[in-house]
Amino acid sequence: MATIKVYNNDENKMENYYRGENEAMPYNTGNTLKVAEFRGSSRSDLLWTDKRTMQSWNSFRFMYGRPIYVGFAFKRPYEGGHGQQSQHYAGVAFDVGHNLNNTQRAEMRNLAYNSGIWTYVEPVSLTPTWVHFDRRFGTPACASGGYPIVRFGSLSQYVLVLQDCLNTLGYGTGGIDGIFGNGTRNAVMTFQRSRGLAADGIVGCMTWSSLMYAAVPKSSLVIFSVPFRIWN
Repeated sequence: MATIKVYNNDENKMENYYRGENEAMPYNTGNTLKVAEFRGSSRSDLLWTDKRTMQSWNSFRFMYGRPIYVGFAFKRPYEGGHGQQSQHYAGVAFDVGHNLNNTQRAEMRNLAYNSGIWTYVEPVSLTPTWVHFDRRFGTPACASGGYPIVRFGSLSQYVLVLQDCLNTLGYGTGGIDGIFGNGTRNAVMTFQRSRGLAADGIVGCMTWSSLMYAAVPKSSLVIFSVPFRIWN
């Protein structure tokens, strides 16, 4: 049984669901995305995503018209497996189609790109044996990409990522609820002071970069010739 936190973008609130491995993800229609598929290799009993990502999956799966093999979706930052500030850690990214041949993957990739459903679709040069697409939102705090600025009052799955990393590093936030309250702000400021950053409680480019560098296992970091890949 997994606890699944979903940021409802339409109502700006966090929602909690409790689902078994073979049950459909919240907001999934047609049972096309089970909890086990979204979880992938993650061993966490706490998962998160947002409503728009699930709706985007529904639309894309309908357009594709047949089952989609999901190799990777959700990961918690401390589990690694992806680059720093990966959208997989935010629960809004999918690596799919590992079971397809090159022609079939090209078809899926082109559909994902031309559909306009996804915020980002990775080029074949970076993911030749699978297809990556995600539904990130917000303006990246860093010019090269990544997570948006979050601060006191923010509410989203990016706050969940922040809280998860802070707690992993020993900076207690008082829980992982996706709500940037006083406990999270105090933890951010303590972390910022420990890294010689301006202790303003605002998580921008420098704080995100320092935090994720500390929290994500170094063995999982893969840097390609195109800098943007580090964030996916």
